Amino acid sequence: MYSKILLPVDLNEESSWKKALPTALALCRSFGASLHVVTVLPDYRMPLVGSYFPEGFAEKAHEALSEAQHKFIEEHVPDDIKVQSVIVDGSPWEAIIKAAKKLDVDLIVMASHSKRKFADYLLGPNAEHVVHHTRISVMIVR
Repeated sequence: MYSKILLPVDLNEESSWKKALPTALALCRSFGASLHVVTVLPDYRMPLVGSYFPEGFAEKAHEALSEAQHKFIEEHVPDDIKVQSVIVDGSPWEAIIKAAKKLDVDLIVMASHSKRKFADYLLGPNAEHVVHHTRISVMIVR
């Protein structure tokens, strides 16, 4: 049923993966699917934003995030799961959808963890946007 599963992860926010990761791993094992761990890096290359950071900052941030993501995978994803590390730039929900399309995934498994506003309480702003703006199946884990 599923051959590629995407799991968005905020490495600074444990609630973004604590419940969703075990679900994604179970689905990968059940269907023999590969796991694609996606982390979003803010877009420091935008002219307005980029002018506030030193030259080469975006590349250094990307390298540091890549190292942190690989460490996360090493610590939390068992060896029997085929896994790919993916880093994308931009706003979280847009970058998640773009990565899902590019990787041609069958399912996005993500946590609903933000509770800043009442509307966010029900789903979470990024999860809500992903659900409403993609044709790919999305599983929200609470």
